[in-house]
Amino acid sequence: MLTNTSKGLLLSVAMSALVLGGCSDYVKKSDLNAAVQQLPAFQQLQSKDQNLQQQITSLKSDMQAKLAKYDARITAMQGRIKVGNVAHFAFDKSTLQDSDKAMLDDFAKVMNAHHANAVVTVEGFTDPAGSAAFNKKLGMQRAEAVRNYLVQTDGMNADKVRAVSYGEAHNRQVQPGKWGPAGSENRHVSLVIDYAGS
Repeated sequence: MLTNTSKGLLLSVAMSALVLGGCSDYVKKSDLNAAVQQLPAFQQLQSKDQNLQQQITSLKSDMQAKLAKYDARITAMQGRIKVGNVAHFAFDKSTLQDSDKAMLDDFAKVMNAHHANAVVTVEGFTDPAGSAAFNKKLGMQRAEAVRNYLVQTDGMNADKVRAVSYGEAHNRQVQPGKWGPAGSENRHVSLVIDYAGS
């Protein structure tokens, strides 16, 4: 299945070919689709997309097998896998807890052994207590704590692991609006594995 970006690119190429070819008549969608499917670029993208889907299916399976004993939430998204709940943090802290290290170790083992070319984005989050600027900074400190652990302790390639902060982003809160003891799930880090960026 082609991604929307791939479809858009191919449609643009096909339309350009038709315009440059002097076609001024109406073109049926079925004829356009048939012409696009014959393009070498389409066939290459289709093959690349099939390979990407196979890698994602394999990665999801590997993660589910290795992380089943943890409270990880593994979700397949378009072109990516998200592993949620990999690390939790105390209120106003960015120190990685010992209880989260075993799961990160197992995550890194799977990635290093079978998926070393994928890009991992470590996403840091906070609860809504404090200012947005403070929470953005704290979310980054949390993401960097996990990133540094994966790279320095577990040997993941530093060029393939990046950190971002979403701070207190309301649309990404696990427990909307909750902070302090009630908002503990909001103070976490998730990992997103992406083959498209590799």
